[in-house]
Amino acid sequence: MKRRDFSLATLSTAAAVGGLTWNAPALAQGPAKFVAGKDYLKLDRVVPTDAEAGKIQLIEFFWYSCPHCNAFEPTFAQWVKNAPKDVVVQRVPVAFRDDFAPQQRLFYALEAMGLLEKLHGKVFQAVHVERLPLNTDASILAWIEKQGVDKTKFADAAKSFGVASKLKRAVQLQNDFKIEGVPSLGVAGKYYVDGTLAGSMERALQVAESLLTQVRQGRA
Repeated sequence: MKRRDFSLATLSTAAAVGGLTWNAPALAQGPAKFVAGKDYLKLDRVVPTDAEAGKIQLIEFFWYSCPHCNAFEPTFAQWVKNAPKDVVVQRVPVAFRDDFAPQQRLFYALEAMGLLEKLHGKVFQAVHVERLPLNTDASILAWIEKQGVDKTKFADAAKSFGVASKLKRAVQLQNDFKIEGVPSLGVAGKYYVDGTLAGSMERALQVAESLLTQVRQGRA
């Protein structure tokens, strides 16, 4: 979903706006040669990563209310489970507008409480299947309580200094990678790829895998 498509319309309207191309998963294909400037972009300057020595960072930029992110989530979640051991995966919720902030806080509060693995997928389901907007702190708090989570502890986590710091870091990463749409991927602090460049998010993952291999082998 391209950045320009995020108007002040309702989330249901936003879900109908066109964006990144999505095809069914088919990652098991032969080697392909991907071209910088066509299939992916090389950043003008390297973005510092949080990865330890010997590790390579892969970032997924997303928005819970983006239909393309919802479509990509099952494939990406499966990829993460089978990711190489030297790859550190980080999910970063974007904030193209101020009203994206509640869902950013939702993500980082769940992370802080150790509930991300349990509830991350359920947030997508709530928004896209159950048609719950979850776009305000109040609606999110009501939903969280229904998931059996202590709403007071969640609210405290959402307002914590740690979450506030991660919100700032998320915006910084979004700007450093010059994110124009979601879902999209940042590789090793050097490369950016999305479904528009690669042709689909399925192929974007293939591009990312190729770039990870090049970084690992010292060729990128």
